[in-house]
Amino acid sequence: MPLTFTLDPAVTPALREEVLDLWTDVSNAGGAVGFVAPVGRETIRPELVKHVAAIEEGRTRLLVGRDEDGQVAATAFFHFNTHRLMTHWVWLYTVMIHPRHQGRGYGRDLLSAAAHAARTFEGIEAIRLTCRGGLGLERFYGSCGYKEVGRVPGAIRVVPGDDRDDVIMLLPLT
Repeated sequence: MPLTFTLDPAVTPALREEVLDLWTDVSNAGGAVGFVAPVGRETIRPELVKHVAAIEEGRTRLLVGRDEDGQVAATAFFHFNTHRLMTHWVWLYTVMIHPRHQGRGYGRDLLSAAAHAARTFEGIEAIRLTCRGGLGLERFYGSCGYKEVGRVPGAIRVVPGDDRDDVIMLLPLT
């Protein structure tokens, strides 16, 4: 069953908890979403609060994918640039698929839904994201139409002695 995507759902307390659960599960399964396993919900919560505050301020939009049981199974956050010379592209952050859904094509579905949503944003011509090198993510994003446009060697320190490249990817929408 494909996921059902909603752009800009009401960010209720229940949705916040579901997204927090997703983020925790993805992080603890080794997902490259800003934390290193093992990590607890309360460590992740402040980052979620920042995203929600940005949504409330109109600087961020949320895309949520729900599975056949109605559970949050995927998310992506669009962050809009405030610099006047960069308002024609948007950042895509915290791109997550629940580990129980890995291998079903839902990652591609999420990126397709994100591109579709971004095309509805006035003046947006591209999506930019970064990913942690060493996990094959750049190949995955590349297979979804993103192009590697930059790489900062060793910019991400997963743990002491394990530095990864910060890979910058771009998807033109026009």
